[in-house]
Amino acid sequence: MKPDEIKALGERARAAGCCEALITLGERPEVYPSYSLKLSDLGYRTTVDYLVDISRMMLNMNLLPHTNAGSITYEEMKKLRRYNASMGLMLECATRLPAHEESPGKRPEVRLEVIRNAGELKIPFTTGLLIGIGESRKDRLFSLFEIKKIQERYGHIQEVIIQPFSPKPNTVMESCPPPSLSEVIWTVRKAREILEDVAIQVPPNLIDLSPPNVLAILDAGANDFGGISPITPDFINPENPWPEVEKLRTIVESLGFRLRERLPIYPKFVMDEQFMSAEVKRIVRSLSDEAGYRAG
Repeated sequence: MKPDEIKALGERARAAGCCEALITLGERPEVYPSYSLKLSDLGYRTTVDYLVDISRMMLNMNLLPHTNAGSITYEEMKKLRRYNASMGLMLECATRLPAHEESPGKRPEVRLEVIRNAGELKIPFTTGLLIGIGESRKDRLFSLFEIKKIQERYGHIQEVIIQPFSPKPNTVMESCPPPSLSEVIWTVRKAREILEDVAIQVPPNLIDLSPPNVLAILDAGANDFGGISPITPDFINPENPWPEVEKLRTIVESLGFRLRERLPIYPKFVMDEQFMSAEVKRIVRSLSDEAGYRAG
């Protein structure tokens, strides 16, 4: 997207009451000559230079950027930290799987290093497991304990997403079925047991939102549904539309829970200034209440 297109989208987002600008992309798009040419035409040498400017633009529009740029380096993350409220990278699985053989950036050791670097830089961070991609329950447990080891050292992981695999047409795994709800619930329960101080998220557009299903997921320990956009689809899973927020609120509150809006930086990090740059802190303070949630 060109900067003026992004600015126009940011204006729509702000008018719709959004507080987060999610910036997400694949691994090292510069490997594609056509992309590199477009990047050069925009005046940028690297994707991270482009992302820094986009993040600064969003922040100046009172939108808090959360960037997921794949397996980037320590120095690249350091550049992005100044203008990002939080960042993220799905671990997916901490053991090597056939599903990742053609994706060097998804090697577990590479992704774990990115998560550790975020800790060194005090970046509030989101990671997670992608379940149903050929891993075993033992693999999932190993992955959760690897995340726990990093969290115990740095304390910067704010949420872990338990994301069910959603098959895509024209991909190697298009015929693979998504995991059952029982597998999602089992993994959520284990994540809650292992990661006591971390939020556990289940994307609401990737599950059947019947009240019994929602209750089972919440009872297992999930306490976050992630971002829901009123103006854009889930670009990672465009075949699964977002639920309406008020519908989700009705279901959650009928089950005895409360649905509350947060910023892309979690409340405990809002209260700890070492996890924010001066530029980010200014916008966070304008958008948050005394408890660190979204004001208003």
